[in-house]
Amino acid sequence: MNIYLRELRANLKSLIIWSVIIILLVVIAVTKFAAYADNPEMLAILDAYPKALLDALNMHAFNLTTLNGFLGVMFLYYALMGAIAAGLWGSGALAREERNKTIEFALALPITRTRFLTAKALAALTLSALFVLITWMTTLVAIQSYQPDESVYAFLAREMMAMFAIEVIFLAIGLLVASVSKRPKRTGAMVTGVILTLYYVSMIAGLHEKLDFLKYLSPFKYFDAAKLLHEGRVDPVYWALTAGIVVCSLVGAYWAFHRRDIFV
Repeated sequence: MNIYLRELRANLKSLIIWSVIIILLVVIAVTKFAAYADNPEMLAILDAYPKALLDALNMHAFNLTTLNGFLGVMFLYYALMGAIAAGLWGSGALAREERNKTIEFALALPITRTRFLTAKALAALTLSALFVLITWMTTLVAIQSYQPDESVYAFLAREMMAMFAIEVIFLAIGLLVASVSKRPKRTGAMVTGVILTLYYVSMIAGLHEKLDFLKYLSPFKYFDAAKLLHEGRVDPVYWALTAGIVVCSLVGAYWAFHRRDIFV
């Protein structure tokens, strides 16, 4: 419990920074949405954008003059920010100890490495859940002036579920990278690189039907906002892939952490 609480305190500043960023993003986005709300003429502006860009961002699936359409587009940013934050919290759980030269003391405590890593992982998971809640509450408050109906609340709830699932995936990947890497100072950059690469893969997958197979490679495609809006569900195959990635990453992280030396 002490390790868990210490990890939460160590990441409190990070959570505050990410929260401020997401709050500013929502405020700016809602301000821009005011120009589109119930104004179909504004949709003509989208015609000026390249078709490839609209396909990559899946913007054809949403009506930007409605709250649901606005939230569908916003999910792209929610997912990316949540993924990066969770990935950094996951990778930083171990890398921070080695960077600060405190890993020797931490591992000398009368607890097993399994309990040590579990406490770190649970703290990162808590931070990820708090970030989702902050995003959720901020969005709810920001859209109240547009008098959202039940369908908007339900869609937002599904988006937040999807955002949390994406966070869990990259949190687990972050733990794996930190457990395997011999360069703790670079784990954050490595995880961020993986996340951005997979994000771009998800965009490329939407450019052409022949590239549709790429959707299985990127978790960002598993939780498609368009499908969450129009069908209200995630395909079981994507839940299976999510579980597979998380389990394999965690098993690999525990296995590598139990067998690693201390890198200084």
